[in-house]
Amino acid sequence: MAAPASEDFKMTAALADLTNWLIQQGLENTAVETWLNECCFRLVDAGIPLLRVNMTVRAHHPEIGTVAFRWHREDGNEKLSYQRGQSAPDDYLRSPIYYLVTHPIAELRQKLDVVDPEREFPIYDDLRAQGATEYFATKRFFLRTDHSAASNPMRTEEGMIISLSTDAPGGFTDAQLDGMRALLPSLCLTLKCGANRLMAEDITAAYLGRDASRRVLSGDIMRGSSETLSAVIWYFDLQGFTKLSETLPGTAIIELLNDYFAEAVDVVEKNGGNVLKFMGDGMLAIFDLNAVDDAGRVAVEAAAELRDTFDEINKRREADEMPTTGFTLALHAGDVHYGNIGGKTRLDFTVIGPAVNTTARILGMCSAVDQTIVISSAVAAPLSDSRKDLVSLGQYRMRGVTDRQELFTLD
Repeated sequence: MAAPASEDFKMTAALADLTNWLIQQGLENTAVETWLNECCFRLVDAGIPLLRVNMTVRAHHPEIGTVAFRWHREDGNEKLSYQRGQSAPDDYLRSPIYYLVTHPIAELRQKLDVVDPEREFPIYDDLRAQGATEYFATKRFFLRTDHSAASNPMRTEEGMIISLSTDAPGGFTDAQLDGMRALLPSLCLTLKCGANRLMAEDITAAYLGRDASRRVLSGDIMRGSSETLSAVIWYFDLQGFTKLSETLPGTAIIELLNDYFAEAVDVVEKNGGNVLKFMGDGMLAIFDLNAVDDAGRVAVEAAAELRDTFDEINKRREADEMPTTGFTLALHAGDVHYGNIGGKTRLDFTVIGPAVNTTARILGMCSAVDQTIVISSAVAAPLSDSRKDLVSLGQYRMRGVTDRQELFTLD
């Protein structure tokens, strides 16, 4: 039965107001979770009896393939991230979303309270258990107008997939779905604003590091702009990499680098450090003294953790008959200049200064003193009373460093 004309007029007016409101949320860069919650309740008030809404967009992240924002009238909001993989998980392959993506259709609509539905998917049973009476899904591409085209499900295009469920008797009316279709352009635009911001955050964090990403996105992009930080500098590289690169195929070298770097980055970041760059088989990171409490102690504890982590990696790789390696690590503390350095159109957000140069020289001492971890007195001395495993290696004069340096290692 069609809705009365007065109800249709009320819904149309409410959706027009909602369109303007959605555009404003996009302009203000409101978090998707925030505006989605209010948007869905506004739709309910406008006469569209939503039970559940799910919106999925592509992610630009090295580990995450797609992100879903889900709203439920009773349970509120949640954000779900789906890992990248070589194959699709089974529950996705058996979903209406997969069917929608891989077939030349723009929409999928199914009554859930009929005896013999045209198509059946496992999620329909879950929705029926929640009292749902109808499911509707549609896809909208951002960069093309042919929304009915089929897509490669493992190479998600820029766009949005939205699914709606209702528990209203008889499901959605045609007028209600027409109202939702009219709202889709503004909904897509607002979601795209949020997705683009998320994309920028993910990409810059992946290539610059979390702290540098935050600074760049907040406008700190002028060439030469910098600030002075007091930090513990972490200079790390893999042992015997030149020999490995000469004897292993390129794919094996990349796999080895990714395996070891993944753990090294995890150790640094979970202890509050910031990874700034990779240099072949090396990695530069800092622990900001103003951002990490007792940064010297934390950096030394992270170094000890890295040593244990490498032991575990090597045991696993040896069991799989894969090549293994070790590492060398230098820790030093001092003031660094942290900011943008480079050409007019290609910049690097990094640290420079005498303390960085000294750390590089200390790293070069690892082979001379036959130690994996070498720590300067600037880091070790304040910890000498509490960490009895810090052992002095003596004083050394290093090329390009004015003062003699007492070096330490972890026993």
